[in-house]
Amino acid sequence: MIHYEYPLSERIRTLLRLEDLFERFDAFTALPLQQAHHAALLTLFELAEVAARADLKTDLLQELDRQKSTLDALRDNPRVEKGRLESVLAGMETAHQGIHQLPGKIGQHLRDDDWLMTIKQRACIPGGMCEFDLPSYHHWLHRDVEARKRELRAWLAPFAPIRSAVEIVLGLLRDSGQPEMQHTDNGSYQRMLESRNPHLIRVTLTDAVPCVPEISANKYMLNIRFVHVGGGQVRTCAELPIDFDLTFCAL
Repeated sequence: MIHYEYPLSERIRTLLRLEDLFERFDAFTALPLQQAHHAALLTLFELAEVAARADLKTDLLQELDRQKSTLDALRDNPRVEKGRLESVLAGMETAHQGIHQLPGKIGQHLRDDDWLMTIKQRACIPGGMCEFDLPSYHHWLHRDVEARKRELRAWLAPFAPIRSAVEIVLGLLRDSGQPEMQHTDNGSYQRMLESRNPHLIRVTLTDAVPCVPEISANKYMLNIRFVHVGGGQVRTCAELPIDFDLTFCAL
């Protein structure tokens, strides 16, 4: 099954981008290749740019506080698994304290490193990171694999509280919705949102369906158009009956 997610606010859009970048960084760093570690470093620069939003820390702290208050009220509920609840609350508290202790702008430790900023500037130039442009970077790429991994993880480490908070908030958001089976015969689906006011819409398809959903939505209406995968002209999958799960998620 493949999940397609559509955020309905800039705040959730930012969190999804951060989640994707963290996962991409992990995947590149785990590989022993110079090219993979090069991609990991570029991903780190992207992380710093996305996380530099002035309101990110405030948004995460407020959301953690709000969710913590909601979950605290469930402590005496006999239908709630207490061990799991306490684990989630402890994770929230750790992430909250970690964000509070972050000095200045997120990712400032990268901006304070002249060597990294030189690499970042050259990365903006097409083909601008050849060995004759950045001989010191060329030397770094030839260092021991484990030494490179340690440095990459050390550069990522100050982002840990942000990552924890993002995982908690998105996990709670996704768990808030219940999938509903839907069907279309002509490749299009439309639905009034009424009073749902979701923050995230998820469409789940089996990977055997040769189509992808193009989702557009506002607070009143949801539109999904299923289009054929691949190059060439964009075509609606009007000839295929499509079953899919639709989930509305809200915090």
